[in-house]
Amino acid sequence: MKLFAKKEEKKTCCCAEKCTSEAMQKAESVKKDDGIKILGSGCAKCIALENATQKAVSELGFDLKIEHITDFSQIASYGVMSTPALVFKGKVVSYGKVLSVEEIKSILKQAQN
Repeated sequence: MKLFAKKEEKKTCCCAEKCTSEAMQKAESVKKDDGIKILGSGCAKCIALENATQKAVSELGFDLKIEHITDFSQIASYGVMSTPALVFKGKVVSYGKVLSVEEIKSILKQAQN
């Protein structure tokens, strides 16, 4: 009987192994995409953040694709546990609140430089 033997390290993902390696690879590849992503389930706050982001991008005259991600394995791959979240160029710039159009414009301007 081995009382002090090293335990085997189990590799699990955020959802207790419900994700397939294919799903995890897809989530990781999506993170590398340029553009803007809204992370969230599609609730009213998520939609409000998406609308404010669309308006900010339009007012700035940027040609950026905005994608709304609702898949929780993809959201978790960003390390986000509180939605809605805003991702720009693969980096989480805000989470857990709805930003105003002016706040989003400020973030986008700073990140562009």
